[in-house]
Amino acid sequence: MSDSTVISTVDNITLVTLQDFPANVATIAKIFDAISRYGINIDMISMAPTHGSTTGLSFTISDEDMIDILGFTSNLKRETDIDVIVSSVNHKISVYDPIMKNTPGIAAQVFNAISHTDADIRLITTSEVEISLLVTEADFDTVLGAIQEALL
Repeated sequence: MSDSTVISTVDNITLVTLQDFPANVATIAKIFDAISRYGINIDMISMAPTHGSTTGLSFTISDEDMIDILGFTSNLKRETDIDVIVSSVNHKISVYDPIMKNTPGIAAQVFNAISHTDADIRLITTSEVEISLLVTEADFDTVLGAIQEALL
């Protein structure tokens, strides 16, 4: 990596996964609009490939918003056939470097580093210059250490 590599972490993250979710943007917009009315800020968002008319949609929020998201998901379960999984006390590890945009192999380095940890990676999101991983509390130190050792 380069001198501009930054590894940052955020703790106390809740992962919310909506399974059998309608695979259309209008429904995604409706869900995120409803969540925003609860005053909940959404961070990582990941959508699985569609299976017919449904997909899986995952997103993260702060553990501080757990009570509010449980209120939202309870209503969602009553009104729809969407299955909801909520998992708290996770950590986000982000690797940022502007050179990622034009440098092949950085994702390979990150995943190679953590491949030997046998960690439970809950969610992965990326951009042109960042790779973010959501990991469990139990695996946080191990994954962070492996990434730091490989990249810094």
